Amino acid sequence: MFISPMLLQYSKNNEPFNKPNHISELKLDGFRLIVSNMDKLRLYTRHNNLVTNRFPELFECPLPAGTIIDGELIVEDPEGKPDFEALQARFQSKKNKTPVSFCAFDIIKYKGIDVYGLPLMKRKEILEESFMGSQHYKKVKTFEGNAIDYFNLVSQHGLEGIVIKYKNSLYEINKRSWSWQKVINWTYVDVYISGYRKNEFGLLISIDDATNGLKRNVGIVEFGVLPHHKEALRSVKKRLIYKEDANFAYMEPLIKARIKTRNWTKNGMLRSPVFCEFLI
Repeated sequence: MFISPMLLQYSKNNEPFNKPNHISELKLDGFRLIVSNMDKLRLYTRHNNLVTNRFPELFECPLPAGTIIDGELIVEDPEGKPDFEALQARFQSKKNKTPVSFCAFDIIKYKGIDVYGLPLMKRKEILEESFMGSQHYKKVKTFEGNAIDYFNLVSQHGLEGIVIKYKNSLYEINKRSWSWQKVINWTYVDVYISGYRKNEFGLLISIDDATNGLKRNVGIVEFGVLPHHKEALRSVKKRLIYKEDANFAYMEPLIKARIKTRNWTKNGMLRSPVFCEFLI
């Protein structure tokens, strides 16, 4: 049985805040997963894709029958930190056997009874009772102290960020709610605009390669570019084009911009970069 999960909002200006009756949790860098143990075990992504058979290590499910929980699927690196690239590699290859862990942070149904209408902290109590932790099934810890200090600590350790949740929030199925707000530990990078995709919008971006002084491609920016940014670029880009192919136009790297990214990939690319501003 699939239940479309409750989604988060970005906190204002992506800043952590301290507020009464709120808790914080570590935002794990993985895939959202709904674990449904009704008539039998089923695993669903947030987009209702059934992926049960991809993760046989989760077949030994500790949940009682009639229970559905929400959480994040991760692969841990040698330091115990979530490794998103390793998770992607596991998901994309049937031969890859890197073990995964499911980290539960909420419960939607317990022993056949809907609990999504209960306040968050009551659901946390039920979640705590619902199963014993194991190698592949874990529970996300709740932090009730200073959220700003917690975010700073998370950032210092290079983790993805935190989620700040209202203690009395209900589980709002298939809704994006301000009761849950995420604060992302963005990395900011100054790049060159080195071209653009012709069909579907996207800006090619590059940086100076420290090894040879040449420009090195680090990805494509698709998000964060507002209409006035596009108009400013449109007025000069034709003068900078020096080569084209069927998919891209390549520009002299004379325009600089600041982008934010979740992190660098292991092959030196920027993961999910978002445009911030042009640099003068």
